[in-house]
Amino acid sequence: MQALDLDPDQPRRDFLKKLSAASIAALMARAPRAAAAETILHPKATADSCILLWMGGGMASPENFDPKTYQPFVKGAPVAKMLSTFPAIDTAVDHIKICQGLEHIAKVMDRATLIRSAVQADLGTILHSRHQYHWHTGYIPPQTVAAPHIGAWMSKVLGPRNPVMPAFINIGQRLEGGGESEELKAFTTGGFFGSEFGPMNLPFPGEAMLAVRPPKGMDPGRFANRRAFFQKLIDRNPHRDLMSDHQQESMLRSLENAHRLLSAPEAKAFDLELESKETREAYGNTHFGQGCLLARNLVENGARFVEVTTEYVPFLHWDTHSDGHSVMERMHREIDAPIARLIRDLEERKLLDRTLVIIASEFSRDAMIEGVPGSKAQDQSNAKSDTLEEPKHYGLHRHFTGGSSVVMFGGGTKRGFLYGATADERPLIATKNPVSISDLHATIFTAMGISPKMMYEVEQRPFYATEDGKGTAVKEVFA
Repeated sequence: MQALDLDPDQPRRDFLKKLSAASIAALMARAPRAAAAETILHPKATADSCILLWMGGGMASPENFDPKTYQPFVKGAPVAKMLSTFPAIDTAVDHIKICQGLEHIAKVMDRATLIRSAVQADLGTILHSRHQYHWHTGYIPPQTVAAPHIGAWMSKVLGPRNPVMPAFINIGQRLEGGGESEELKAFTTGGFFGSEFGPMNLPFPGEAMLAVRPPKGMDPGRFANRRAFFQKLIDRNPHRDLMSDHQQESMLRSLENAHRLLSAPEAKAFDLELESKETREAYGNTHFGQGCLLARNLVENGARFVEVTTEYVPFLHWDTHSDGHSVMERMHREIDAPIARLIRDLEERKLLDRTLVIIASEFSRDAMIEGVPGSKAQDQSNAKSDTLEEPKHYGLHRHFTGGSSVVMFGGGTKRGFLYGATADERPLIATKNPVSISDLHATIFTAMGISPKMMYEVEQRPFYATEDGKGTAVKEVFA
């Protein structure tokens, strides 16, 4: 595929400029005002908590949850015939097969709804950060306001399940020093809702307990004085007029919430050292595996929304622009056992029925097509060959937005249910029951008891939970 003659950094620079403008606007904005309660009919919730298992970087569905014709590596074989580089395996459900390497997940698919027809907008230049922003907020960037993360919507509309436990917690993603970190920060926030509804960020799950105890060597009384000191800093800030009272008060409330957690018994949920060696090993000695264990504990102790990510770093993990097959083997090992163990543990603890667990990614991947058929998106693959000449060519490397998989467990969804389909031959686009991001969000919000039409007025303009309030829940996936 011929690459377009574009400056690859220009779209990113434009994106950042516009996001910065939206962030500044959010700091200056007044408190958002909700639509009158009588105008919004919220659905009856089937879930109290949500865990999003985020496969950041573009999880190739044909190599994970939507296997196609298996093509082993044969030197000189046409790349055009390469649909899946892993054979299909049986699962606990007769009519559902997934890819080799996910044997543990296969055994719990009888608790799952598998959507194979999720589709993403073709945004022209396909940037991971833009698609991740779209997935997490429901809005295509850039926006004139700072759009809240879906976890922030749950935190704002539903509030905490436990007053001492943060409602929205983000596990496993570094927001400092990594590639595209500024773009990731743009949607990992409370947006115009304010800081108190944004996430508690825990980039290293094994060190999560450090976030709920005073710094080493610091007297607890001194730590308690930090809140008062911060108030003084705000009062003396010569630029305080650039922050609305709403944003300042929200920031102070977020500090108060964090301080309240320090002395609460629920703080122990953050300490994975309290878990047995056997349990920690069962979840796997990776950030993602330990993140899944931490998510289990946090939900059990009252967290509302927890995101656990394999961590998005450009050209690592799911972001396979070459050596795709070998990377997929590693990623299968990283996610397979912990996801299955999380589902079993939630079930054993009587939590799965009221906890919606979602496996998702910003888009899928294909061996030949960038975006969707006919797209002029720039081809970013490093394995540009018509035949399989080297192992680095073996795997799916192009960003593909025409059809991807989403897996849901618990939270009122059906068990052992398959929804939608993609074509069996290239292009592997959704051919049955396509699900847009707006409709997927409507489904998630509906499970949590939030109307997809929920609206806040921001700077005298309406802003909806789903874009323009038009998202429609996929009713078929509910039990």
